[in-house]
This record gives sequence, C-alpha cells and structure tokens, in this order.
Amino acid sequence: MNLYLIIAVLIVILVLIISNIRIVPQASACVVERLGAYNKTWSVGIHIKIPIIDKVAKKVSLKESVIDFPPQPVITRDNITMQIDTVVFFLITDPKLYAYGVDYPMAAIENLTATTLRNIIGELELDETLTSRDLINTRMRTILDEATDPWGIKVNRVEVKNIMPPPDIQEAMEKQMRAERERRESIIRAEGEKRSAILVAEGHKEAVILEAEAQKEAAIRSAEGEAEAILTVQKATAEGLERIKSVHADEALIKLKSLETLAVVANGQATKLIIPADFQNMAGLVTSFKEMIDK
Repeated sequence: MNLYLIIAVLIVILVLIISNIRIVPQASACVVERLGAYNKTWSVGIHIKIPIIDKVAKKVSLKESVIDFPPQPVITRDNITMQIDTVVFFLITDPKLYAYGVDYPMAAIENLTATTLRNIIGELELDETLTSRDLINTRMRTILDEATDPWGIKVNRVEVKNIMPPPDIQEAMEKQMRAERERRESIIRAEGEKRSAILVAEGHKEAVILEAEAQKEAAIRSAEGEAEAILTVQKATAEGLERIKSVHADEALIKLKSLETLAVVANGQATKLIIPADFQNMAGLVTSFKEMIDK
C-alpha cells in the first residue's frame, strides 16, 4: 500500500514538473512573476516554474513588428484638413518594461502617433506637407522613439503611407499639374521650332558658302585656262617669228604675209577694215613677186 502511495506521489510530482516546463522559442521572451511580483525574464531555452507560486505574466515577441494605423484627420497651417495614414516599425527591447510600462501598448503607440502627426502637420502648409515626407518621417520617428523608450519599445522607422487632401483641393492640384505640363510642352515645342529654324538657317548658309566657293573655283579655273591659252598663243607667235627670222625673210615677204593675214581678217564679220599706210605699194610688190616667179 505504501508502495502504491509513493508511486502515486511520484507520478503527481512528475506531472507537475512536466506541466510546468516551458520552452521559450527563438526571438521570444517570457516575463515571470512570483507571488504576484516580477521575478525574472526567461530567454530562449527550457525553463521550469514553481507550481502555484510562479506564473508567466506575459509572452513577448522580440521580432520587429509593423503597425498600419488607419487614416488620421490633420489640419495644416493654412487650415487644410486632410487624411494621413502612417506605418510604424518597432521592436521590443525590454520585456519587463513592455509588460509593466503601459497598459495596451499598441493603443498607446497609435494615440501617440496620431497626436505627434497632428503637431508636425500643424506647423506645415499644404505644399510643404506634400513634399516633406522625409522630414515628417524623421521627426515622428525621433519623437516616438523617445516617448516609447520607458515602455521598452524602440521605434525603428515611421513611414507616411498616404496623404489624401480634400476632393476640391485634389482637383485644383490636378488642374495645376495639367497646366504645368502644358507649359512645359509649349516650351519644349518652342525650343524644337527654334532649333529647327537655326538648323535650316545654318543649312542655307552652308549652301550659299559652298555655292560661292564653287563659283570662285570655276572662275579661278576659267582664268587659269584663259591664261594658259594666251601663253600658248604667245608661245606659238614667238616660235613663228623665230622661224621667219631663221629663214632670213626680207621686208617684201613680211609684207606679203601681212597681206595674207589681212585677207583672212577681211573674211570675218567686221563691217569696217582699216588698211595700214604701208600697204599702198602692195600692188607693185605683188607684180614684182609675180615677175620673179615667171623668170
């Protein structure tokens, strides 16, 4: 009977031990209380708690978490009401502070994000709000990280997910952007037409220059041809004179050749013919030359 009792007690003890064994997985932690007071924080591994005395008060994930808050109404410095929703990336660095620092930490972060966002946007105008996302993200991250430090939470990053102005403001912005695009299109078209006119003018200029150079080259070639022809005629005349001189031609022969030349000239289109005074005795010269041949 005593053996059975001992076995039963051992079984009860074994069951209690097994039921109070806790395995903490990676990137997790457990906050343990003893008799209602904080005792220790369990990290990764196997742990055994004392039945009835010890209690796991909170299980905490140490991985980075993301909270996507719904859009919040905010008012800019120029009194424009818009909806802005944000995304907060955070992780728990101290499980004890996270467990005892604040009730409902996620709700606390959401409210803190909304009030911080309203304060930052209230200092900016509409245009600044739309173009200063990096500034808003940086300021919100700094403020939230400092405020949540006593809660054992570290805010790594805050992103403004969407900015939604009122419909009338959105329509006005679209009209403004459309007008800006049309203005840029007109500028680009005008620059293209200007460039085209410049290219046409430059092409015409180059054509005129090339034509002038061609005419210049043709004139030079023509002048060179005429000069070469004159030189050739002069050279032939000089050679003829040299030959006449070499055969010892007398004055009568020279005058006869001149007469032949005169006859050739008379066959042209000229209406007037001027005969030198030396040719008045040409008839007698011709008669004498004929008599010489007859002998």
